[in-house]
Order: sequence, then structure tokens, then C-alpha cells
Amino acid sequence: MWNYYGHMGSGFGFGWIVMIVFWGLIIWAIYALVRGNYGHRGCCGGQHKGNEIKANNALNILKERYAKGEISKEDFDKIKKDLE
Repeated sequence: MWNYYGHMGSGFGFGWIVMIVFWGLIIWAIYALVRGNYGHRGCCGGQHKGNEIKANNALNILKERYAKGEISKEDFDKIKKDLE
């Protein structure tokens, strides 16, 4: 009836909490791996959208630099052609 530590019971103690935390971490790790690989890109070539966004960002920066007079028209045209 009495266990090794002088308490009555089945001997489980806080083991069930440790088991819940363990399985929670396993499930979270699987979710994080799946989300990291597919979450932001989606399926069916979603990565191309990311490339388009980066190209649009670069083009916007290029336009701003041209508008500020930091680059010439020739430089603008050349860089724009490279980006497209």
C-alpha cells in the first residue's frame, strides 16, 4: 500500500504531466516543421509569388532612387531591364 517515498497511491505522481508536455512538444515540432516548409509558400509553386514580391520591391526602390536623382535615366533603364 505504501510506496517507496512513504505515500499512498499508484506511484504515478506528476508523470502524467511530463508525458503531456512531452507529446505536446513532439506535436509542436512536427507542426513547426510542416509550417516552415509549406506555411508561407503554400502549395503549387507559391514560391514564385515571393520572387515577384521581391522584384516589385526592388523596382519600387529603383523608382525612388531615380525620382530622387540618385541614378541617371540610362542606369534606371539598365537596372530595370535586369530586374525584369
